[in-house]
Amino acid sequence: MDINDFLRSRHGAARTETLRKVGFTKRALAKAVNDGAVARLHRGVYTSADADPDVVAAFRADGLLTCVSAARFYGLWTLGGAEEVHLSCSTGLARRRVVHHGACTHPVHPYLPVAGVGDVLLHAMRCLPELEALVMVQSAVSQALLTTGFLRRKLPGNRNGKVRAILDAVLPRSDSLLEVLAHTHFTRAGLKVQMHADVPDVGEVDCLVNECLIVELDGGTHLEGKQVKKDQYRNNAAMRRGLLSLRYYYADVVHHPERMVAEVKAVLRNREVGRYAPARYAPGWVPPS
Repeated sequence: MDINDFLRSRHGAARTETLRKVGFTKRALAKAVNDGAVARLHRGVYTSADADPDVVAAFRADGLLTCVSAARFYGLWTLGGAEEVHLSCSTGLARRRVVHHGACTHPVHPYLPVAGVGDVLLHAMRCLPELEALVMVQSAVSQALLTTGFLRRKLPGNRNGKVRAILDAVLPRSDSLLEVLAHTHFTRAGLKVQMHADVPDVGEVDCLVNECLIVELDGGTHLEGKQVKKDQYRNNAAMRRGLLSLRYYYADVVHHPERMVAEVKAVLRNREVGRYAPARYAPGWVPPS
């Protein structure tokens, strides 16, 4: 096996003991360094030229990536990257452009300098804005990496009350970060929301608001021609059943939630005063002569 191929499978960096276990001898490692194929980061760690900079930073600091910096290694949803590296360092020493987190108490990643998913989420809940932490926790729960009950047990007492409250917004099922965010915004606006509602003749919809308004949340796949046509037919079916329908995209849910909620409430108000009713039921209707 080529050493660079192996390092790439480890995001470009590995400890000497790992390399020795898979068959790279001390002589082979020395030759790879002399040939310029790999670099020796420091005693006990080798890196490839295209090594992941966050992984390298963690090895260099003798720390573990955590919080938002570790999210991608577990496939967790995030609302954006981190400008600084989030680390839990065994030395506890602060470093430039590093957000330092507390010690890790759960099993770490099997081969990367990455904290265990439990510590990653606990650090995120204490560090990030509420909604950014929420989508990470929701993603982990949706993948069955852990449960909200597990996290609650790790956050006892009044001092953790605010952090623990994030768990109240986690859904039993969420297929995307848009769903948990939309549900949070709608319910906090006082709306009744049923997620993944099964509507006869329409099928499963993302959100059914106040039992009369369908809200669909679209990702990239909905930009495809066939999917657009399918969505339009679903909208038609919803209208035939007397249900209104709105559709929102990533930018709406993530960057303009207040506008999205205001539009939903405006449609509900219009329905309440009869603006979508048949003409004879609409306010001020005058029969034709």
